[in-house]
Amino acid sequence: MTLLKILRYPDKRLHRVATSVKHVDKRIRNLVANMAETMYLAPGVGLAATQVDVHERIIVVDVSDTHDALYTFINPDIIWSSEKRQVNEEGCLSVPGIYESVERANQVCVRALNENGEEFELECKEFMAICIQHEIDHLLGKVFVEYLSPLKQIQIKTKMKKLNHAM
Repeated sequence: MTLLKILRYPDKRLHRVATSVKHVDKRIRNLVANMAETMYLAPGVGLAATQVDVHERIIVVDVSDTHDALYTFINPDIIWSSEKRQVNEEGCLSVPGIYESVERANQVCVRALNENGEEFELECKEFMAICIQHEIDHLLGKVFVEYLSPLKQIQIKTKMKKLNHAM
């Protein structure tokens, strides 16, 4: 396995829109394995390929406490979301140390391919639903800080630029 480098906000590559995966093959399965390892070691609960500078529609998510419930979503699409919304504190591996409240749908149904190229649908609620929406946003070139006020965005961008230059 290979540990992948996670892009940090405000890197412009985080705003690239990912393209669909044409074929689920060994390259994709290796990428998924490397993404999962990177996510677990970060540590995080979700990671989009965009965050590791691969602009294909792939996300991995594991919201379990034991890190043994990995979901792979290739070409994910939210096909339904609840009208009920909730506000939760979110963080991001690309924006380390920053946690802010974001409003999202409480439940979603996502359709995707798994690592074997098989289509599936999954209804998710609460934390899993939030993670799915957050990671799919990455595939669309959107980082969670973009849901915040313009002033908050500027503050976070300034803080992250200082952090990134200090490294």
